[in-house]
Amino acid sequence: MTVDASSPVLDCRGLVKSFGPTRALAGVGFAVHAGEAAAVMGPSGSGKSTLLHCAAGILRPDAGEVRLHGERIDELNEERRSALRRTAFGFVFQFGQLLPELPADENVAMPLLLDGVGRADAVARARAWFGPLGIGGLERRRPGELSGGQGQRVAIARALVARPAVVFADEPTGSLDQATGQETMAVLVDASRRGGAALVVVTHDAQVARWCDRVVEMRDGMVVREWHAPAREPVRA
Repeated sequence: MTVDASSPVLDCRGLVKSFGPTRALAGVGFAVHAGEAAAVMGPSGSGKSTLLHCAAGILRPDAGEVRLHGERIDELNEERRSALRRTAFGFVFQFGQLLPELPADENVAMPLLLDGVGRADAVARARAWFGPLGIGGLERRRPGELSGGQGQRVAIARALVARPAVVFADEPTGSLDQATGQETMAVLVDASRRGGAALVVVTHDAQVARWCDRVVEMRDGMVVREWHAPAREPVRA
């Protein structure tokens, strides 16, 4: 696949999605470039999570297109969309969703293992993220032995380990206190940018959105406003 750096890495056009009589998306357009962090804001029920799920190939839109590097992915079958979610996309969720029975390094390695990478290579690549993310020395701790902020950094490492084109973060600080949440956003934005990934953050929190380059506000299944956030100095863990 030839990648045009001037074009969006992810481009959603005219997305429509309904659940029974409820229209969650009403013709939404959204795009994000490599290395850019974009926040999608809105109250509960605004359609922001549905947009994320359609953009990530979890849901198929009723109408519209989703393009990754210019190629449509909404028309792919579930098997091929599932493969994209392992290789081209990374995910950070509100509660981390780490496997409690596995140590941190094996949790991070999981996307690589599922894609057929040998265990030794996968774990070595996973461990390489711990130092840069400020969690060196925690590789063999299980999720129950980590603080909330440490667990989210492990989840960030898992999202980035396969060098995805896009990282999707759904309320990534929702289970953290304010100070830890700010630290987590600093790490997430910085690590995604250094990895060359586009970052899409779904949030209802304006303080979280301020870490991103651009903010898209949704209401009633539509984009109602969009603006560029003030520049921030890079923050290192």
